[in-house]
Amino acid sequence: MAVFRGKASEAGEAKVAGERSLLLGIGISAIGIGMYVPFSLVFFHHVTGLSFTLVGLVMTVTGVAGLAFMPLAGSAVDRFGAKRVNLVLYGIRALGFALYPFAGSLPAFAAVALVTALADRSFSVVQQSLIGEVARGAARDRLQASTRALQNAGMGAGALLVSGVLALWGTGAFTWTAWANSLAFALAGLLVGRVRPVPAEQSGPSAGRPAAGYRMVLRDRPFLGLTAANFLTALGYSALSVLFPLYLSTWLAAPDSLTGAAFTLNTALCAGIGVLVAGRVRRSGARRTRSAALGAVLFAAAFAGQIVLGTLRPGQSATLVALLVIVVVYTLGELVHSPSGGALSVSAAPEPVRGRYLATYQLSYSLATALAPSLFTALLAVDGRLPWAVLTAAALGAALALLRLERHLPAEAVHAEPPAAAAARRPATAA
Repeated sequence: MAVFRGKASEAGEAKVAGERSLLLGIGISAIGIGMYVPFSLVFFHHVTGLSFTLVGLVMTVTGVAGLAFMPLAGSAVDRFGAKRVNLVLYGIRALGFALYPFAGSLPAFAAVALVTALADRSFSVVQQSLIGEVARGAARDRLQASTRALQNAGMGAGALLVSGVLALWGTGAFTWTAWANSLAFALAGLLVGRVRPVPAEQSGPSAGRPAAGYRMVLRDRPFLGLTAANFLTALGYSALSVLFPLYLSTWLAAPDSLTGAAFTLNTALCAGIGVLVAGRVRRSGARRTRSAALGAVLFAAAFAGQIVLGTLRPGQSATLVALLVIVVVYTLGELVHSPSGGALSVSAAPEPVRGRYLATYQLSYSLATALAPSLFTALLAVDGRLPWAVLTAAALGAALALLRLERHLPAEAVHAEPPAAAAARRPATAA
């Protein structure tokens, strides 16, 4: 029994070779992202000297081009491995931010922005693939949770850092911020380079050209169902940044400062208790489909709360308390859903074509992010509660879909740890 327990532990909670370096690199790159994402238009305007209109146009065009590049990134992962592609993307981002202060003309800025956008948009695909490449079993769930917590903490720290820099030295400091970003991405790449992929589980050659491409993904109906369910949930992930501020200022007539408070609370909870919540879910032995569904249900509860709040429209103090409670419920949904949903997608993807599978899956996030602004504003123009009603239905639909897909997905994807191993470990732990 002791031997069996050791095998279960190895498959589940075994440490990843180079895990600390991997997580430190992710945290440092998140600081770099936080230093420019909240100020994107202003950042690139001051770094390049171009007008806001031109900067906005270039960012939109290059962002769409980056979406089209994601399938190619998935193919590159399958051919060369996630770690190699990850390091290349870090290098491209480092070079891009080093060049931004010299890209004063429109063609130069467009060229640098395009190359950098291709790396930025594809990075989520490659990072998810890297987690699948370096971890097995419940270790994937743990890395998903740790990665999300570090990204939130790093982006918050980066935003605070650049705010302090700008307060001291003014907008001229944006140039130094760009070079600091470059250094952050270069350092992150060096750290991530220390991680060691685990041996492939499948027999036979898996490093060369895979036996099947995107046609295999398109024939995998359960995985496409999983991707569609994630699209419904991903709309909810966009709500806090896109819908929430508009809803507060138009329908509730609440002060704009509440938006900042909500973002701060969400970021603090994600960074502070994200790993703790994910660990509690993981140790409960819940199937990934069911814990991800629970996260979607918590999303639905938060969205339904917005409908109630928008109907009652209480006084300012009651509105503040209600909004903070809603944000807490929403954040708990995020913390429960994200690690399980991410590990579910990684584990449901066949190893030789994992990059292609995850490129398809990550498109659900990208499409939801692209659709959210127009969808939310159109619904909000009709009734302030309508977008929340749509989001509630979408989240409940995602939860139902996840539960129905459970028996059609691979067992190793649904279970973070093999059921037999988990059953054997529980009595031994109790003893």
